[in-house]
Amino acid sequence: MHINHDITENSEKSIRELIEQKRQQRNFKEMFEKSIPTFLFLIASISILTTIGIIYTLLSETIEFFKRVPMTDFFTGTVLKPLSQTPEFGVLPLIMGTLTSSVIAMLVAAPIGLMSAIYLSQYASDKVRKIFKPLLELLAGIPTIVYGFFAFTFVTPLLRQFIPGLEATNILSPGIVMGVMIIPMIASLSEDAMSSVHNAMREGALGLGATKLEVTRKVVIPAALSGIIASFVLGISRAIGETMIVTIASGSTKNFTFDITQSMQTMTAYIVEVTGGDAATGSTIYYSLYAVAMTLFVFTLLMNLLARRISRKFREEY
Repeated sequence: MHINHDITENSEKSIRELIEQKRQQRNFKEMFEKSIPTFLFLIASISILTTIGIIYTLLSETIEFFKRVPMTDFFTGTVLKPLSQTPEFGVLPLIMGTLTSSVIAMLVAAPIGLMSAIYLSQYASDKVRKIFKPLLELLAGIPTIVYGFFAFTFVTPLLRQFIPGLEATNILSPGIVMGVMIIPMIASLSEDAMSSVHNAMREGALGLGATKLEVTRKVVIPAALSGIIASFVLGISRAIGETMIVTIASGSTKNFTFDITQSMQTMTAYIVEVTGGDAATGSTIYYSLYAVAMTLFVFTLLMNLLARRISRKFREEY
């Protein structure tokens, strides 16, 4: 009897321990489930906090720059001589170089990328698409410094055979190479947008007697226009933010000119020049770095807002 009593007590104790263990596990799971939303919120907030930190850093240093250089002189000045005895800090030469190189890049990338997307989505077979699209996207994996040396050592000498007045460093050559670099981005995103158009729309247009070209031009492109515009915007943003190609191939001459055969400097190249030079911390040229970076940030932001508005205006619902 005594042995049976001990066995009963041990059994009851084991059951109580098991119940307590299960209760602790349940409490832990409940606490874990409740902490998941907070954890996910913190993860989602990283990008917002990073953006706030970037804006705060740029804005605080830019304000210090404008305490030393009038804002009107900065945004309307056509001369940029930060290291002269009488320094001048006009940003227009950098804006002109950035816009010129980006326009040249888009003139190269937009038609080629769009035509490539049309071929891949409307005319190419599945076998050809599986081979051609990865090969096209290989261009996006080439380091930009390689593109820069390619522009400086191959494209520029080649162009000088046809344009004798082309300088050794110019804005035309890096603009063309940047266009080649962003072709895969425009082609891939535009092809995805066109491929997402419902097949019933294509089949209905073909059933009404439209040719494949008419279907592409009047049905597929209008339906995928918002995606195509998004690819162009990303391409422009990529061109504006490009650094190594223009740093190597366009030179560091701060010309305010419309002549694409001359050497020009972009905003990103100027930032590289200042950060890699002898600009002392706290000097005016040091703070000009942040003013140019803030200008580039605002410029890109406004461009994306404009593109979003255009995309919403031309979006077609089906």
